[in-house]
Amino acid sequence: MARAQGHSVDDYLETIYFLAFPIGEYRPATGTTAIAARVAEMLGVSRASAGEMLKRLESDGLVERGDQKEALLTPAGTERAERVVRKHRIIERFLTDFMGYTAAESHVHADELGDTFTDEMIERINERLGRPDRCPHGWPVEPEREQAENADLVALAALEPGRAAEIVPLAEHDGDLLHWFYDDGLVPGTSVVLLGAPAGGDELEVVVAGAERPIAERAALGIYVRAS
Repeated sequence: MARAQGHSVDDYLETIYFLAFPIGEYRPATGTTAIAARVAEMLGVSRASAGEMLKRLESDGLVERGDQKEALLTPAGTERAERVVRKHRIIERFLTDFMGYTAAESHVHADELGDTFTDEMIERINERLGRPDRCPHGWPVEPEREQAENADLVALAALEPGRAAEIVPLAEHDGDLLHWFYDDGLVPGTSVVLLGAPAGGDELEVVVAGAERPIAERAALGIYVRAS
């Protein structure tokens, strides 16, 4: 499998897939397009390496360029990216449900194991897991459900003050932040209320499971909620 600075074609397709939508595992609600600089930032590679791989993906018919030179997945690219996303989420459930890893740990190890399991193995694992609906972080296992569901979600930071909501999925791109979510009980299914932002600060005041507390705005941008 072709790689650029340690990242495979599938890594790039997965990144482009998430950057194409207003809510995803990387950077929600910003309207960011999948340009070479943004892809490079998310994968931790040079812009030149990202540009080289995007050209290769375009040549292979997996990506095409939009009006602003952004990378857009072709139908073939979308199908492959969704398969990669689904595999990742099933592996995460395997790691938590069978192997005893924490939800935060499962994301890192699933990235490492992505190329290890064949599609046939993934289907066997999925059957043994009882066809789970969601990964440990709240994202639907089946990607086609994801975008329809995301239309009803907002980042906690964008919730109307005083409005109650329920945490649905969590951003996974920042491993340290993901661990913090779980350590502090900010998990899918938790009830939250945004009270507001203190004057001159970068923290938000929220009520989590009945207790008032501050949350950094950076963290609140990675917690996606459905308003009650």
